[in-house]
Amino acid sequence: MAEAFKDIYTEQFLRDFSDKINSVYENFQGEEFVAAVLADSWEDLALRGRMLRIVDILGRLLPPDYEDALGILYKLVNHCEGFPYLFFPDFVAAFGLKEEYWDISMSALECFTKHSSSEFAIRPFILKDAERTMGYMLKWSTSSNEHVRRLSSEGCRPRLPWSMDLPVFKKDPTMVLNVLENLKADSSLYVRKSVANNLNDIAKDHPDVVLAVARKWIGKNPETDWILRHGCRTLIRKAVPEVLALFGYADTSESEPLILNATLNVTPDQLSIGDTCQFNYSLDMNRDSPAHIRLEYGIDFVKSKGKTSRKIFLLSDKTVPGNSHLSGSHNHSFANLTTRKHYSGLHNIALLINGMEVAATTLLLQ
Repeated sequence: MAEAFKDIYTEQFLRDFSDKINSVYENFQGEEFVAAVLADSWEDLALRGRMLRIVDILGRLLPPDYEDALGILYKLVNHCEGFPYLFFPDFVAAFGLKEEYWDISMSALECFTKHSSSEFAIRPFILKDAERTMGYMLKWSTSSNEHVRRLSSEGCRPRLPWSMDLPVFKKDPTMVLNVLENLKADSSLYVRKSVANNLNDIAKDHPDVVLAVARKWIGKNPETDWILRHGCRTLIRKAVPEVLALFGYADTSESEPLILNATLNVTPDQLSIGDTCQFNYSLDMNRDSPAHIRLEYGIDFVKSKGKTSRKIFLLSDKTVPGNSHLSGSHNHSFANLTTRKHYSGLHNIALLINGMEVAATTLLLQ
């Protein structure tokens, strides 16, 4: 959820939305709404902060009765489509968590997700009563509407980005897996991507559980196989042997290496932060028959206190003929990123095939 997205909430957007409310609720104080939303530290608020500010002001200016306020949003929802209107379900999360509102709040989230997404707004309900909320999610997983089906998966991801984690499912994902069972061969790519991301979340806390699911599901439906391949991506990157075998990667070991004569060099081998280097690699396959390989390189980045942390980068993932000779080059930038700051020091560089290191070199970052 990029920070620049916050700029969709311009003064003109707010005035247009205010006019929409006035068309169905003539007592709405449009000028007060716009002024209150834009007051104080509006420019400093991030995207979610702006959404929640809008929700808070709506809570003040819509009818005080929750059901009456929902009724106004229902009248507008067909004219308020897409990402900017995520604050519709946010309104439900802010004002509809009381026990007496539970059922109408669930109905509202089901409705609003068809027009934007309720994936963030459902999570406070899960935190408050996971079993009751997941009863709705299980029902939604069989909906004819792909947006509702996606909500049933995306909303219960244990580690949904830009949202609160769900510790109950990080501890025990059983209720989540019951929902995913209904979605494992979904006809919608939109839904399948969510199922894969959910499995990938679960794999970070329960790799053995996801491996067991993969063994149970694999080979029965191409849509399911696609979900599993993407849902197990973290386990594949970690080169978990059982997972690599499940997806057909060739096995390799010190006693029977997959690769012979592997070399890796870097030019230049000394550079400054912000510069780019080139890796050159060469290797021979030690198999007579075709082999599925995952070729990667890892860099042991020096951290601020001098320790190192390895980051893996994919070069190729493919099936190669037996006895192949593979060689290639790859440029890598050491420019600082928002997600990674570089520090000077000796960086170890490794070439890996199916998770096993087969060659290494060093680079001095100054």
